[in-house]
Amino acid sequence: MDGLRGQPVLGAVPAARTNRLPALDWGSWQTPFVLFTGKGGVGKTTVAGAVAVALADAGRRVLVVGTDPASNLGELFGTTVGAQRCAVDGVPGLEVLDLDPDTAADAYRERVIAPYRGTVPEEELRSIEEQLAGECTVEVAAFDRFTQLIVHPEQVGSFDHVVFDTAPTGHTLRLLSLPAAWSRYLDSGVEGASCLGPQSGLESQHAQYAEAVEQLGDPARTTVVLVSRPDASALREAGRAGTELAEQGIRNQRLVVNGLFTGPLAGDVVAEAFAARQAAALGVMPPALRGMPAAAVPLVAFELTGIGALRELAANRARALPGPEASAPAPQSQGGRGEQEPALPGLDALVDELAAGPPRAILVMGKGGVGKTTIATAIAAGLVGRGHEVHLSTTDPAGRFTDVLEGDIPEHLTVDRIDPRAELARYTAGRLHAAAHLDAERRALLEEDLRSPCTQELAVFRAFAGLLTEARRRYVVVDTAPSGHTLRLLDLTGSYHRQTMADADRIAGRITTPLMRLQDPSSTRVLIVTLPEPTPVSEAAALQDDLHRAGIEPYGWVVNAALTGSGTRDPLLRARAALEHPHLHRVRDELAARTWLMPWHSEDLPWPAHPTAGPPG
Repeated sequence: MDGLRGQPVLGAVPAARTNRLPALDWGSWQTPFVLFTGKGGVGKTTVAGAVAVALADAGRRVLVVGTDPASNLGELFGTTVGAQRCAVDGVPGLEVLDLDPDTAADAYRERVIAPYRGTVPEEELRSIEEQLAGECTVEVAAFDRFTQLIVHPEQVGSFDHVVFDTAPTGHTLRLLSLPAAWSRYLDSGVEGASCLGPQSGLESQHAQYAEAVEQLGDPARTTVVLVSRPDASALREAGRAGTELAEQGIRNQRLVVNGLFTGPLAGDVVAEAFAARQAAALGVMPPALRGMPAAAVPLVAFELTGIGALRELAANRARALPGPEASAPAPQSQGGRGEQEPALPGLDALVDELAAGPPRAILVMGKGGVGKTTIATAIAAGLVGRGHEVHLSTTDPAGRFTDVLEGDIPEHLTVDRIDPRAELARYTAGRLHAAAHLDAERRALLEEDLRSPCTQELAVFRAFAGLLTEARRRYVVVDTAPSGHTLRLLDLTGSYHRQTMADADRIAGRITTPLMRLQDPSSTRVLIVTLPEPTPVSEAAALQDDLHRAGIEPYGWVVNAALTGSGTRDPLLRARAALEHPHLHRVRDELAARTWLMPWHSEDLPWPAHPTAGPPG
């Protein structure tokens, strides 16, 4: 599986004038494995898809692999994507598959359990099955399949390139760290059971995990592409990811800045602010990104779904990025509907509704990169401004309220985050303290179990449950992790609920589980945040379906950062605003019980001094 020959993929970021980036050369990738990662919503799937199409059009055999639980590769390519690779119509040489977590988990469980059937007592077999029933097995199975593709790509066919479209940064860093984590765990050689079942089930894959670590760190085999929008938050996330990956030995990194707007209409306040904010963010990009090979993908005024759109995007490789004289293409109609701009209330109206009721938990959910942190901060600050005591927290490993808040935090606003490492340390210490009476052998078994990489999930769940309980006394606003990670947290919540109710006959008194609080609108209100774009809306709809299956009814949707209502006269931005209208109508008329709109604002707003104004980009 040979990589492409030719010129370097990207040009280096100059030490100064970092807002001047060359256009991405879509077809020149030199390693067989190319991983695209970055903050949610920055366009990883779009860029990865356009790269794959460009490589296939150049005569290469390419496999695109989705590792995101909320993958939208099928929508991007206009085909049905599953756990088995399938060809993409109209692109000879291009195939695609998704690493479905549930399918991978079923196969993983069967592989571990099969050798024990008929060889161990039935009671011991049931114990093994119970150990493998936990949600952490899903994550382990996903990375197990991921490492198979890295170490044994021939199992899925002969390809020149395998392009990985990964989950948002926090989940991806977790995925990429797991092979090393489990290799170290197995190297410890401690006997006994872990949360994944018999250690022998993992030992058989030990060599595979170790080789995956080596392949990921080999610059001749793997390139990691950090995809970012040209805004401060996304670039900070890319910088953090780059640093963490380098610490894991993955140093062959490239930066792609997606959605660069360089030709604002002179005199248009919104357009000039839009471009200026992007240039300012690029001018102060994190040190980890400076000097890194980088390139830009321009902002375009057409929907980036379908092979034709991906080819049109990749055609920019031979053209300069749009200049001030460029005119934006006319917006394409969405199914011939041509909707007009819908009337929607702003965030002020939402905060007024929330403030009128008693204290409760307010969970802000959605795909990564849609502005959950900004919306959660605005709601919390708005509630404080209306005289309430508020606790603002996040379950997102990549969540940083400091990226949004400026100035002093008001007296009645408590701001913190569920730090997975801190929660793991607290959980581990508590379990060991409670087990002080155990003999040395049983304590050693417990210590081994607590070293398992998936113990952290349980610790985060306990902290999340504590936030829901706290909401009985004051408003608790929770900025959740991107959809896939949040749904896995909710799965743990559901598992805990089922186990608790199964034990209810042995517990005196009334039981209220975290899931029951999530299902009760008097205790919790769930808000779904999206962008007025096809993929974020579709993924938000899928998230709402998952919540419905869990018995949770969202209170409403917030459509964030809309150019609709911004007042811009710039042709390109107006064309993009027109593209938003069908999605706004779909949210208001078909999907959401209630809908609020947050327009894009031309000024950075001091947070939380103006808590209900629009987000800073």
